[in-house]
Amino acid sequence: MRDYLSHEVRNVAVLGHSGSGKTAVLEAMLYFTKASDRFGKTSEGSSLIDYDSEEIRRGISVYTSLVPIEWKECKINFIDTPGYLDFAGEAEAGLAAADNALIVVNAKDVIQSGTKISWERAAARKLPTIFFINKLDEEHTSFDKAYEELRETFGKSIIPFEVPIVENGEIIGSINVLRDKAWYYKGPLADPNKAQPVPDDMVDVVNSYKDQIAEAVAMGDDELMEKFFSGESFSEAELTRGVRLGVRNGEITPVFSGSALQSIGIERLMDLILKYFPTYGESGSYTAIGSDGEPLELETNEKESLSAQVFKTIVDPFVGRISYLKVLSGVLSSDSTVYNANKEKPEKISSVFIIKGKHQTAAGKLFTGDIGAVVKLQNTQTNDTLCEKGKPVKAEAIAFSEPMYAQAVFPKSKNDEDKLSSALQRMEEEDQTLRIENNKETRQTVMVGVGDQHIDVILSKLRSKYKVEVTLADPKVPYRETIRKKAVGEGRHKKQSGGHGQFGHVFVEFEPDSTTEEMRFEEKVFGGAVPRQYFPAVESGLRECCEHGYLAGYKMVQLKATLLDGKYHDVDSSEMAFKLAARLAYKDAMEKCSPILLEPIMNVEVRVPDEYTGTIIGDFNKRRGSIMGMDLVDGYQIISAQVPMAEMMRYPIDLRAMTQGMGSYTQSFDRYDPVPSNLAERIVAAARAEMEE
Repeated sequence: MRDYLSHEVRNVAVLGHSGSGKTAVLEAMLYFTKASDRFGKTSEGSSLIDYDSEEIRRGISVYTSLVPIEWKECKINFIDTPGYLDFAGEAEAGLAAADNALIVVNAKDVIQSGTKISWERAAARKLPTIFFINKLDEEHTSFDKAYEELRETFGKSIIPFEVPIVENGEIIGSINVLRDKAWYYKGPLADPNKAQPVPDDMVDVVNSYKDQIAEAVAMGDDELMEKFFSGESFSEAELTRGVRLGVRNGEITPVFSGSALQSIGIERLMDLILKYFPTYGESGSYTAIGSDGEPLELETNEKESLSAQVFKTIVDPFVGRISYLKVLSGVLSSDSTVYNANKEKPEKISSVFIIKGKHQTAAGKLFTGDIGAVVKLQNTQTNDTLCEKGKPVKAEAIAFSEPMYAQAVFPKSKNDEDKLSSALQRMEEEDQTLRIENNKETRQTVMVGVGDQHIDVILSKLRSKYKVEVTLADPKVPYRETIRKKAVGEGRHKKQSGGHGQFGHVFVEFEPDSTTEEMRFEEKVFGGAVPRQYFPAVESGLRECCEHGYLAGYKMVQLKATLLDGKYHDVDSSEMAFKLAARLAYKDAMEKCSPILLEPIMNVEVRVPDEYTGTIIGDFNKRRGSIMGMDLVDGYQIISAQVPMAEMMRYPIDLRAMTQGMGSYTQSFDRYDPVPSNLAERIVAAARAEMEE
C-alpha cells in the first residue's frame, strides 16, 4: 500500500446495532477490492477484521479494528466499531479518529437501540453520515418500509440516493436517484458497466425522492433555493455540489441499501463515500492547546508542524505497546524522533505501520488525516499527542464513558496473586473504560467496567493473555457505625507478672457528634488524675478502636470522646497500659451507646428516553430511592435520585434491560444514613459470621 496524501484519504467510522452486519459490509469490500482472497466470517473464525479469540467465540466485534480500503486511487480508512453497548470505549475511540460515519442497519429490524445510539454519537460529533440498509436479500424485507422507519425516527434529512429494483422478492438491480439511471445485477439487462433507463413502474417513486434531494439542496444554497422555488430543475453538477455541501453540514443523510453477504450495493457504496464524504484536510484547521495552555489553531495539511493523537493502545505481551494514532497535522515519518507533549518526553519512531485487521504493513510516512500505528513507544498512552519538540501542542482529549459496574476480583492461587497486579495494570492502560481500584477500607481489589459482558471479556483476557485465574464477587459496601446515646465507659488495665507491671485506668465519655466524620477527642481531666503525657496514648487507643466498630467491624464515625478521669501508678503506668485501658473503656461504653449501622447514599442521575420515565421511577422506589427532580432535555428525561449504594451494585445491567440499552447514568457519593433495622440485622449477622471464619 502506497502513502496517501490528505486529499486522498477518507476516515469513516462504521456504526450500528450489534448484529446489523457492520463487519460483513467491510469484509465484502475487502473481497470486492481483492484485498482479501475470501469472504471472511466472524462466526467461522475466517474474518480478517474480527480475528481475536473473544470475537470468534462470541461471534461479534469486541474491539475497534482498522480496515483501510484502496478504491479508485484513494484510501478509505474504515474504523469498525463494536455494536454491543458494553464495548462503548472501543466505539468512542474509533469515533474520535473518524471524520464521517456509516451506520449499518438491519432491514428486518431497522430502529434498534444501537441504531439510535449510533445516530446520536455521530450527531454529537457533527459527522457527515450515510445509512446503509443491509440484509435486503433476506425474506420479508422491504426497502420502502426500512426507509420510512429511518425517516420517521431521524427526520427529513434522511433521503434515499439509490433504491433497489426488486422482482419476485429478489434484488436484481438498483437505481441512482440523482442520475436517473438503473444498473442491473441479474437478468437479461445485467451489466454493471452499462446504465439503463429507470423502469416505468418506478419513475414516480424516483422522482419523489429526487424532489426531496432537490429541496434539501436548495435549503443550503441561496442561489439554488431561488432556482428551486421558481420551478427550475437542477443540473447534475448543481445537484452534486449541493449534495456534497448538504452531507457535510448535516442537512442531507443519504440512504443506501444492499446485502453484504451477496455483495449487492457494495461497489456503489464506496463510490458514494468517495464522492460525498469530506477528507479530514477539508476542515482547514483544528484547535489544539499550545505550550502556554491557550488554544492554538493548526492547519490540517502536510505543511503544518506535526501533531498526532493516540486514540487506542494495545499492550501485547510479546510485541509490547502498539499505539494507534491519527495524524492531525504535518507528516509522521519512520526513523524519526517526536515529542510527547502530555508526558513531556521524547519518543523514537522506528517504523510506521498501516493496520488492516490483524495484518500490519510498514509505511514510510503518514500524511495529515491518515491513520496508522507505531510500536514500542516507551511513555505514550491513549490520548497523548506526539509533535515536534520545538512546537509542543496537545489535542483535545477523547472523552470516554465512565465505567459504573464494579466487581471485586480475587486470585485463585498464590501464583495468580503474584501476576494479577501487573496484568490488571496493562489492561487498564489498554482499556480506557476499565478502572482498577484498591479499596483500603474493604481490602478488596475492585474492577470497574461498563457491564457484565465487558468484565467477562476482561476475565477471558486475563486467562488467555496473562495466564491469571480469578473469581469475582460484588464489592463490599463500606458501611459505617455510629452511636445514638451518650455514655461513659470505664477501662482498667492491670497486669502484674513479676518485675515491672502495667497499670492504666480511665473514664471516657462518648456522645454523638454529627459535625465530624472522624472521632473528635477532648480531655477534661481534673487535678492530674491522668498525667498529660498519657493523653496521646488514650487518643491513639480510641482511634484504633474506631477503625473497627462494635456492631459489625465497620468504621465508627460521628462521635466525640472525652477523657474525664482516671488513675495512674508512678512505676507501673505506661503509654501502652493507657492505650489498652482506652480500648476497654470503648468496649464498655459501646454496649450503652445504642450503636447503629450507617449506609452510603448515592446521588444518581439517569438519562433515559421519555417513555421509560415511569419504569425508572418505579424501579427506584423498589431500591429504597428518593426522586429528587426531573428535567426533560432533547427528548431525554434526566431523573435525579438518591439511592443507597447497596441497591446500585447491578444497576448498569438492570438499566440496560429496562431501557433496551438507551439509558445511561452517573453516580456520586452524597452522605451516610441509618440502615433500616430489618436490613441492619442481616448485615451485622453476615459481617460477624465472616469475622469468625
